[in-house]
Amino acid sequence: MLQAHAVSFAYNRGMLRRHLVLDQVSVNVERGTVVGLLGPNGSGKTTLLRILSGMVTPQSGHVVLNGQPLLSFTRRGLARQIAVVPQETYSTFDFTVLDIVLMGRYPHLGAFELEGADDLEIARAALAATDTSALETRMFATLSGGEKQRVVIASALAQAANLLLLDEPTSSLDLGYQFEIASILRRLNRERAATMVVSTHDLNFAAALCGRVVLLKEGRVIADGATEEILTASNVRALYGMDADVTFHERAGHLTVVPIGRSQ
Repeated sequence: MLQAHAVSFAYNRGMLRRHLVLDQVSVNVERGTVVGLLGPNGSGKTTLLRILSGMVTPQSGHVVLNGQPLLSFTRRGLARQIAVVPQETYSTFDFTVLDIVLMGRYPHLGAFELEGADDLEIARAALAATDTSALETRMFATLSGGEKQRVVIASALAQAANLLLLDEPTSSLDLGYQFEIASILRRLNRERAATMVVSTHDLNFAAALCGRVVLLKEGRVIADGATEEILTASNVRALYGMDADVTFHERAGHLTVVPIGRSQ
């Protein structure tokens, strides 16, 4: 569905190769899968998401969506295919929750066209899917961090895109909201066959949600494959310089990662 072929990127074209943010990175995202991007700060996760979304053009390599080069899509056409959930969302104006979710319908409206009954129905269905219907009339600025994140995901769903790109969706959320976001995303993948690429620092969140993970370090892929095969103690050590116990948790139904200490 979405493929990055040997993409490289540096924010300063004059930089030396060793300073590349991304260096010959290839990623394949199949329809209906959830792919996690894992790596320390500065590994290139967010930049890769921006390239996959079409917000940034790689300096070499290319991205293909459903067999077509990403560069061949118009901005509106691309927005109908890919929705982005950023790490943090700020609203300059005082919009209601329903207003925020309706913004996801903009790629489907013509010039100067206003949302109609169908758009409103889609927006409310997205609110229901993220358990935020009760917040419809609330002002977005008054919501908690976890509530805001669920509303932004609802807006992405209202966009009716085939692919969701999420950058640190549980960043700065408490444990309860982290669990809620993971549960919502799992349900969307299961019930709507939503395809997702998720950048995260949380290895346990990735283990609970992602069927596949890509490990990025210093702008390069060091491992890529099924979560249960790639999320190992040796790979955690290679990625973060940390010793960790990685075991399957029977009650949770997925791998769990417990950091032990800095590796020697």
